[in-house]
Amino acid sequence: MENVIEVKQLVKSFGNKTAIKNVSFNIKKGETFGFLGPSGSGKTTTIKILTSQLKATAGEINVFGKSLNHLKDPSYMKKIGILTDNSGLYDRLTIYDNLSFFCRLYDVNEKKIDEVLESVNLLKERNTVVQKLSKGMKQRVTLARAILHTPELLFLDEPTSALDPVNTKQIHEGLKKLNERGTTIFLTTHDMQEAEELCDRVAFLNQGEIQQLDTPQNLRLKYSDSTITLLLKGNRTVIVQKDEAGAETIYQHMKNNEVISIHSNEPTLGDIFVQLTGRALT
Repeated sequence: MENVIEVKQLVKSFGNKTAIKNVSFNIKKGETFGFLGPSGSGKTTTIKILTSQLKATAGEINVFGKSLNHLKDPSYMKKIGILTDNSGLYDRLTIYDNLSFFCRLYDVNEKKIDEVLESVNLLKERNTVVQKLSKGMKQRVTLARAILHTPELLFLDEPTSALDPVNTKQIHEGLKKLNERGTTIFLTTHDMQEAEELCDRVAFLNQGEIQQLDTPQNLRLKYSDSTITLLLKGNRTVIVQKDEAGAETIYQHMKNNEVISIHSNEPTLGDIFVQLTGRALT
């Protein structure tokens, strides 16, 4: 499958501090790729480099098969959507007028505005002035702007960090639909549940270096302790190995109608990150 992003030995230094250290990865067309790590690990710096907001100290980067210099061409910029901590919204304009401006910029029919506002749960607020919005609502407007032109590649830097569970769920559904239509998504987050739900592959970034890169399922299996937990009637818990003896134990408890639930003891992505780095994802 074609790679939309190719990064080889990326390095970024700020004075004497190296924020990104020889990072390499590829992102396939149509993939949702999670770049995971705690605050200060280098996630936002990487996005800013990939979108030409910062210049790399060293390394080779290709987007859509071409060097980053081509991103300055308007035809390439129209292929990309970006949500970062810098919203760039016009506070004195309404939500609708903000998006109308970007419709003209990206040659998008204004009929698309209501569609994207519905996807971020802001259709009823379309005529509200931006300066009156909460932080979470502004974040949803910024996301609406990022997906307004149905980009081929979407960069999302902590897209749901200020949102409540209801709006987070709606945003996730919208991103899944966008991805199903062919948009490649580069997602930075420290929310492991979000990564589990959305990402095809994830990279664990810690202090500027990638510690692991694989599918969430493969990572959980790799770090699994090969045990199964049985919750039995009477609030009893039994832990067995995934072997013949464990299977026999499970069979006997099921035969005696004692089993309430059975769980494979695979770690969460958060558990794995802490195990790898000793750092919490906060």
